Amino acid sequence: MNRTTPRRGYGFHAAAAVVVANMIGTGVFTSLGFQLETIRSTFPLLLLWVVGGVAAFCGAITYAELGAALRRSGGEYTFLGRIYHPAAGFVSGWISATVGFAAPTALAAITFGTYLASVFPALSPTWLAAGLVAAAAWVHSATYGASSLFQRGFTTAKVILIAAFCAAAFALVDAPEPVALLPAAGDVQLVFGGAFAVSLIYVSYAYTGWNAATYVTGELENPGRTLPGVLAGGTLLVMVLYLALNYTFLRAAPMSELEGRLEVGHIAAMHIFGPLGADIMGVTLALLLVSTVSAMVLAGPRVLQVIGEDYPAFRFLEKRTPAGIPRVAILTQAALSLLFIFSASFEAILVFSGFTLGLNSLLAVAGIFVLRRREPDLARPYRAWGYPVTPLVYLALTSWTLAYILVDRPAQGLIGLGLIAAGLVFYWVAGRRTA
Repeated sequence: MNRTTPRRGYGFHAAAAVVVANMIGTGVFTSLGFQLETIRSTFPLLLLWVVGGVAAFCGAITYAELGAALRRSGGEYTFLGRIYHPAAGFVSGWISATVGFAAPTALAAITFGTYLASVFPALSPTWLAAGLVAAAAWVHSATYGASSLFQRGFTTAKVILIAAFCAAAFALVDAPEPVALLPAAGDVQLVFGGAFAVSLIYVSYAYTGWNAATYVTGELENPGRTLPGVLAGGTLLVMVLYLALNYTFLRAAPMSELEGRLEVGHIAAMHIFGPLGADIMGVTLALLLVSTVSAMVLAGPRVLQVIGEDYPAFRFLEKRTPAGIPRVAILTQAALSLLFIFSASFEAILVFSGFTLGLNSLLAVAGIFVLRRREPDLARPYRAWGYPVTPLVYLALTSWTLAYILVDRPAQGLIGLGLIAAGLVFYWVAGRRTA
């Protein structure tokens, strides 16, 4: 069994880039239109992104303690398998490898192809998507240096482009729409109403990915020190960018034009840049999604790798290059993403992915209480700031969101539970762990 420690891993900036890029995908550029169908006040609309960010931050610092104490790649696969039972870890890994990474990678890649093809009609969105996944897999399976440079470069470009877009809105919009930063009459009732809770589901989807660095814990340089700053800092940066973007959308375009529309970024760009806004936004969004696809191709395969280390039936997935890169796992997940791209069958999966992934993280965060009680002497280089309040905040907000999914969209929740049951069947087929 090849468990050789990599000779070189990912530093702070590369790991932070994985977190930021995983989080900022299509969600923040599409959610506002749906939220405006039931909430027409700017204060609760912006508060949604604060609440979602607080939940993600509380989850991130809890994961930081778990990751620093259990220094192995794999994210929830490692946490749930160690804290509860190997079956729980296996099901979590099965969900992460399929719903958590392969399908969203395909969606982000197809969105990349669609935006780019809208500017250059001669290009095929499907083949652009496939080419991006293949390129990212090739880079991340080559060397740590190339992988780190690629991820850091495109994520830095993403942050700069978002900041430039927001700055342009302030400079170029002649007649900005009013955006209230303080609650108006009726806002308190909105915040505690069902519409706010349902809208928070979309926000939670957009924040998914705050835990991405825990999938490469075993390949981080000094994870006990690096992981807390990466998870907390990356999450806070994304919250600031999300607030800036939604403030910009609301300031640049009338609510009546944004309501019910997916392409809120495009509409805002038209008001900021004029007729050229569509092309500018198309290319910009395409570039933003490169780092998203790249981060998923980088992080997700580490789940497959550790499953290969633990289960003989999947032993081929653990193979690494001499430098320690899990090339077979990277290529396997890329192949799954390509299958989704060419079959377009992933859309139904993505509808209920938020429920299953939310349940994954809910169990992992709850695990901090179990692990502290059961293994009080376990070395913990980092202890979650604000414990026990911060993990309890995450558990409360996430439970609220999951409950509303079951009530508002029971079919999606039931399908998610069915996916978990299928994972248990695969666990039985895979046989006993070897570690």
